[in-house]
Amino acid sequence: MKKFLLPLFAIAVLTACNDSEDVNSNDQDVNYSKLPQEFPFTTLASMNGANVINGGFGSGATAHPTRKGEFYVITDRGPNVAYSNGIKILVPNFTPTIMHFKINADGNIEVIKYIKLKNPSGQPITGLPNPAGMGSTGETAYAADGSILGTDNYGLDSESIVAAADGTFWVSDEYGPHIVHYSAEGVELERISPIGVNTGTRKLPAVFAKRRPNRGMEGMCMTPDGKMLVGTMQSTMYVPTKVLATNKTLTRIVTFDLATGKTKQFLYRQDGGASDSVCEITPISNTEFLVIERDGNFGSAGGLKKVYRINIANASDVSGNDAAAVDGMKINGKALEECTWDEITTAGYQPVTKTLAVDLVAKIGYEHDKFEGIVYLGNNKLAVFNDDDFGVADDGNGNPKTKILPKTGKQDKGTMYIVDIQ
Repeated sequence: MKKFLLPLFAIAVLTACNDSEDVNSNDQDVNYSKLPQEFPFTTLASMNGANVINGGFGSGATAHPTRKGEFYVITDRGPNVAYSNGIKILVPNFTPTIMHFKINADGNIEVIKYIKLKNPSGQPITGLPNPAGMGSTGETAYAADGSILGTDNYGLDSESIVAAADGTFWVSDEYGPHIVHYSAEGVELERISPIGVNTGTRKLPAVFAKRRPNRGMEGMCMTPDGKMLVGTMQSTMYVPTKVLATNKTLTRIVTFDLATGKTKQFLYRQDGGASDSVCEITPISNTEFLVIERDGNFGSAGGLKKVYRINIANASDVSGNDAAAVDGMKINGKALEECTWDEITTAGYQPVTKTLAVDLVAKIGYEHDKFEGIVYLGNNKLAVFNDDDFGVADDGNGNPKTKILPKTGKQDKGTMYIVDIQ
């Protein structure tokens, strides 16, 4: 996992297995018999007749690097709904938070601690958008009453988490997009982005600044050898522009070498289109991973909730020769997002290979809409988590309403499942 200096990089394993064996192959010792199970919640606020729960845990998930049956889950920027040309942040002082929990011997979920994310000075951050030049998506943030809120230089729309063996965390987000290194107490240590915010020479390729608002780096994991972070963009980026990015099934995977800061890029071909999302990634080996593909529908309403097994070993690096190129590598003068898959493969570039690992709706009748967290446990078992949106949804008029699961009629809440995969 990532450490501060090169000699400390190569240590331990994260959530899955190495090339020869399952790291968590003894997970059968953990009592998962009471899953699925909801996380414990309190009410954060009440507004417009809806209870905003202190939830949201499940935007990203990771296993404790050494202790079986312990996990970390993370919230996103906080409860929000669409409004005008931006979003209403319903609880403006909400701090993106990590929840550390374990499965007790009796099979119940026990929260160990909450870790609030903080800026380099140790002050809690918010989920407010970044200002221009610091990772802004162009979104305007509003309070529940419609008044305009400010920005936060260190604000994060956190979507994925990696727990390192030294107790620190790596978190990816949808603003910059940023990859941020936090201490065990949640204090920011380093921030890596396409625009080089607080990173020195360690940057993501410039093209990643053209992510769609609210569709940034949705997934991230660490390779089992501890050498690389692997991030997935949620959807097709606006390269070179929103209008010209016509290949709606193309999204990108980026690898970040922790020792050198060097990056590589790979193409991922989604099954769906612009409304579908690649929402999380978890490692099986240094080149093989499991990724989520989902749409925005509930499982009982025809929702797509699938996990694919992918391999980057024979995929083409599409970085090009200039990491500072704002449109990235081009084929016949066109950005990759402008090209058809035939044009891309004819030019000799291959996307990652993929095969279906599990269809959650077909397998277990999965009901949630925002299937966003997975952790590979070894032995073809997968831990599954959802983002409950703090129990609220958009009523279509810029106000919250209770988020209801159509099959049960109950409020959506973050829930952990265990499923078998192919």
